[in-house]
Amino acid sequence: MFIGHLALGFAAKKAAHRVPLVVLFAACQLADLLWPVFLVLGIERVAIEPGVTAVTPLNFISYPYSHSLVTLCLWGVAFGAIYVVLTRAHAAIALLLALLVVSHWVLDVVTHRPDMPLAPGGSTKLGLGLWSSIPATIAVEAAMFAAGVWLYVGAAAPRTRGRTIGFWALVAFLLIVYVANVFGPPPPSVTALEWTAIAWSVLLLVWAWAIDR
Repeated sequence: MFIGHLALGFAAKKAAHRVPLVVLFAACQLADLLWPVFLVLGIERVAIEPGVTAVTPLNFISYPYSHSLVTLCLWGVAFGAIYVVLTRAHAAIALLLALLVVSHWVLDVVTHRPDMPLAPGGSTKLGLGLWSSIPATIAVEAAMFAAGVWLYVGAAAPRTRGRTIGFWALVAFLLIVYVANVFGPPPPSVTALEWTAIAWSVLLLVWAWAIDR
C-alpha cells in the first residue's frame, strides 16, 4: 500500500475535524516514517530484487520494529497518548490515531507477500499477496484513494484559493509518485532508497502541515 494508507488519513478527517491532516498522515504512515530511519541505523534490512513481486522490487528481509503487529500497537498507543497530552483532545481521538497506526499493518498484510511479522523475534509472517497483480493493486488503491479524498473534501473542503490549490496539487502529486513507484525503475541502491524515503516523508508531512495552515 502507498496511497491506500494515505486514503485512510484523508478519510479520518470525517471523524476528527479538528485533528490536523499532518497528524492523520503521520499516524497512518508511522510505520513507513520509522522504517527508513531503522534501515539507516542498521536495525532493519531490505534488499532490492526486481521481480520479487509485480508491484515492488523490494524484498523486506527484516522490519520487526517498524512493521510488526505488536510494535505497531505499541507505537499507536504511544502516538495517540502523546497527541492527547499535548493538545488535551478527547480520549476518542487517541483511539482513532492508534487505530490509524495499526491500520498500516492490516493494509500491508493485504498487499505484501507473506513477510509481515506479528511480533519481533517471531517466525509467523503474513501476507495475502495483492502485489502479485499490478491491475488488482491499482484498482484497490485507486478506489480507496478516491473515497478518502472524497470524504476529506466533504469534511474539510479548502475555503481559500491557496489552500484549494495546495490540496489538489498534493492529490495530483501523490498520484504521480504512485504511478512512478509502480512503473518506474527500481532504486539504484539501498542507501538511495533510505534517504529518498526519509526526504519523501519530510516533504509529505510539511505539505500536509502547510495545507492546514
